Amino acid sequence: MISATAGALVAVTMASTPLMQRRLSPEEASVFNKGDRISTSTTLQMPELTRPVNILVLGVKVLTTDVADPPPELARLGYHALVNSFDGLTDTMLLLRFNPETKKLTILSIPRDTRTQIPGYGVTKINAANVYGGPALAARSVSELLGGIGIDRYVTINVQGVQALIDALGGVNVYVPKDMRYQDDSQRLYINLKTGRQHLNGDQVLQLLRFRYDEYGDIGRIQRQQMVMRALIEQSLNPATLTRLPKILQVIQSHIDTNLTVEELVALVGFASHTSRADAQMLVVPGQFSAPGQYDASYWLPHPERIDAMMSQYFDHGSTFLSTVAPGSLRIVVQDSTKQMNAAQTMVDTLRKAGYTNAIVDLPHSEPLRITRIVAQQGDARGAEALRRALGLGEVRIESTGELSSDITIQLGQDWVQKQSASVAE
Repeated sequence: MISATAGALVAVTMASTPLMQRRLSPEEASVFNKGDRISTSTTLQMPELTRPVNILVLGVKVLTTDVADPPPELARLGYHALVNSFDGLTDTMLLLRFNPETKKLTILSIPRDTRTQIPGYGVTKINAANVYGGPALAARSVSELLGGIGIDRYVTINVQGVQALIDALGGVNVYVPKDMRYQDDSQRLYINLKTGRQHLNGDQVLQLLRFRYDEYGDIGRIQRQQMVMRALIEQSLNPATLTRLPKILQVIQSHIDTNLTVEELVALVGFASHTSRADAQMLVVPGQFSAPGQYDASYWLPHPERIDAMMSQYFDHGSTFLSTVAPGSLRIVVQDSTKQMNAAQTMVDTLRKAGYTNAIVDLPHSEPLRITRIVAQQGDARGAEALRRALGLGEVRIESTGELSSDITIQLGQDWVQKQSASVAE
């Protein structure tokens, strides 16, 4: 019934032309893999992806001070109001790979401060590419950073669109990792969130995503973005998500610029709604922070060799040989969420006995966990899975929500406490 309803909706709203709010020149349009088809559909059936596809997502925040001629109703407000525009610096850059062959969804976060070559403009922060040349130049810059990977389509969404989209989805359940308070009267930005698991509406999700005032800066914000994306993926498994397509399409028509067609968009939503948590992989461009005074500004400095390995493993691009990392070489950080005395140190001792000698205890993980998470921080899925088998517990997560300098972060859950209690009883 859901499939037939969605199919009927598509039949009514289907457009063969992209949902674009900006015009691309023929040269710019050619950047996106010649525009060949990525989906197919039949009458009263959900469109389906026909091949792996790479989508570049650009998230922008544009204020009245960023545009030469802001709308009069916004210009006279007396503060830096948000403008429904797509022409600003990109606060968020994601490369998404939807792969119907492996049934996996891969999300690569590209830090906005990444130092890279923007064709025609020299070496600078990658978030400026959209300002200089729109989505086409942003796609070219991302492609060059990632070893020449092809990009099929783009989606640009502004912060008003994010808020409206979350509300159209009915909000989202997220664990807020810490109390967050911030006030900027010049933008009317007021952040006031309490730690803990809660149901957030669109405005509250924006507060969580826009908060940058901690020790990790933009990388910390990327980690929170991945937390929200993980929650949205899990929520999309609910069939009720498909019934919200009309509201979602309304948001798209006003707050999103994309060269996807409606058919292609619905095919992507349908694919995501059938993606299990284990098949959703979230990464960040490998790199490190620049040292103070090293450059004229602070940058995220990418690691080319690790990028090549990541693109080979997760995007089927290139032919980098993936060598197996010896257990003793893996940098493992243990974070305890159980509040049980010595739980983290006991895990470290267990790891060292098993040959994982480069393991240390980190600060506790704030979210109480039932199941231990083995987070492949740098995308080393094989190493994380081998570690899970050695421990005999936990779940592997391919995401970048662990300790930044680690290869694998272990976030202890109650299953570890139960296993230790069982060992003592024996």
